[in-house]
Amino acid sequence: MHSRYSWRTLTREVTLILLALVFLVPLAGLLNVSLKPQDSQTGALALEWPPTFDNYVQAWNQAGLGAALANSFAITAISVVLIIAFAAMAAYPLARVTRGWSRYTFYFLIGGLLIPGQLALLPLYATMRDTGLLGSIWSVILINIGQQMPFSVFLYTMFLRELPLDYEEAALLDGCGPLRSFVTVVFPLLRPVTGTVVILNAVGIWNEFFTPLLYLGGSDNTTAPVAIYGFVSQYVSQWPLIFAGLVISVIPILVVYFALQRHIIKGFAGGLKG
Repeated sequence: MHSRYSWRTLTREVTLILLALVFLVPLAGLLNVSLKPQDSQTGALALEWPPTFDNYVQAWNQAGLGAALANSFAITAISVVLIIAFAAMAAYPLARVTRGWSRYTFYFLIGGLLIPGQLALLPLYATMRDTGLLGSIWSVILINIGQQMPFSVFLYTMFLRELPLDYEEAALLDGCGPLRSFVTVVFPLLRPVTGTVVILNAVGIWNEFFTPLLYLGGSDNTTAPVAIYGFVSQYVSQWPLIFAGLVISVIPILVVYFALQRHIIKGFAGGLKG
């Protein structure tokens, strides 16, 4: 029996390992600098012993990372939940109705992916100011929902088009209306693509910097990226504190990513088939 392992397989494995090491170098530098004294003059990858965890304590206290992380978590969680609810319900009729208006509505929503968000900065800012939401986390939540809806609707619609109608037809014969059929039958079948929507939106919203800076600037409702930015000034940048803050802020979203990463491929596979 011949082994399928060949020199080509070895070459691919070595190439992938080298690529992985290349991507790990910045992460190693980030962690290494976060453990250095603030007066260190060595390079990012140069090791110093013993490491110090004082940067993490100072970053937590000086930047108020506890409150900032709580705001980031609230904004991310509420935004993602509402995006899932609205995108899934919007995609259901777009995937099941075959009339012309459904197709044109779908294209209209997807067209939102082509519009730069910078075009709406001034009118959105004026709207949030006039409605009294400026400085409130709800301003950022509403902006996030609007920005992430087109891509989320696209993923759900493509996935729904691959789902058979058998379960829905059986539910309708049992007396379920369209809404109840969607909630009890269809939505549980959307778990793979929902995992994709969750992780992609959660990572993007958690790491968002400009939107919270614009709409929450000058208020107490800062987020983690904006709070860490407080260590950067025109003349002095406290890199050990910045990197320590980054390590602290990235841990929660990494936990979510590793918990849901297996759903990403399934969700994209369903969308690409469509």
